[in-house]
Amino acid sequence: MPLRIALDAMGGDNAPQEVVKGALDAIKEFELEVVLVGQEERIREFLPKNDLRGLHIHNARDIIAMDEAPAKAVRAKKDSSLVAGLGLVKKGSCQAFLSAGNTGAIMAAALFVLGRIPGVERPAIGGVFPTLQGRCMIIDVGANVDCKPLHLSQFAHMGSVYMDKVFGLEKPRIGLLSNGEEEGKGNSVTIQTYRLLKNSSLNFIGNVEGKDILPGIADVIVTDGFIGNIVVKLGEGLNETLFSLMRKVMTSKLHFGIAAMVLEPAFQQVARYLDYTEHGGAPLLGVQGVVIITHGRCNAKAIKNALGLARNAVEQGIIGAIATGLGPPKQV
Repeated sequence: MPLRIALDAMGGDNAPQEVVKGALDAIKEFELEVVLVGQEERIREFLPKNDLRGLHIHNARDIIAMDEAPAKAVRAKKDSSLVAGLGLVKKGSCQAFLSAGNTGAIMAAALFVLGRIPGVERPAIGGVFPTLQGRCMIIDVGANVDCKPLHLSQFAHMGSVYMDKVFGLEKPRIGLLSNGEEEGKGNSVTIQTYRLLKNSSLNFIGNVEGKDILPGIADVIVTDGFIGNIVVKLGEGLNETLFSLMRKVMTSKLHFGIAAMVLEPAFQQVARYLDYTEHGGAPLLGVQGVVIITHGRCNAKAIKNALGLARNAVEQGIIGAIATGLGPPKQV
């Protein structure tokens, strides 16, 4: 029986149209089934008249908006597409959940419905981004603003398991984001985390600085969600600004424009490499189920690739591997 993934059809700026299209594309490309969770009458507006093999609908009347207070919305809207979709994972009728909705609400609902993996102090969101050597995960990118050394150590373990299992990176290189490469650099939390990671079984390479992320010096970069989210948003803005500047310069003079026409295929290839829709979504690691969060502005392509990512995470047994890899917690 094909793997079945619950998809929040109402989450994101372009829902449900782009979400439904992404689901249909994923079913064609990957060997899986998709359960669209949300308001059935709105979902059916974007479905083809025939050939719905592999596609199912689970009706849920409520929607949690992007600007709602996460915990309050999750408690008040038990029949939202977000809570109902996670419920399907809890019951075992679906093996993973995907949403482009309110990130805080996804986090709160996943903790409420699925609970934490035994031993995990705090779940974390791991964002996977392109580097000159392939890709790296930054963890956490927004779930936890204030962290203790034990939390950061567990983020490192979870990120290592994910990059190993999902992307086939044996013994991923773990870097601790700091303001200098030396062991004594950073605040007290960073210094204590360094000791934990240094004494762990992980492939810890030491502190890394912001300049080391894009060259791909590390496969997993550990930080708290406050700094991680700033790094991610800076990267998004940098990409958009870079291509805007290139377009502005290339159209400023005739000979630049001619050069741009010649180099257009190369520019397009770089743009595809940096395009977040190519990289699926970000896993919420540490909860008792595979949960993938994708960008609120995502299109059908991003949904399709995120569904493929979710399938891979399930097939590689991420949840059990994280529970095994954490082992007994260590204190500084």
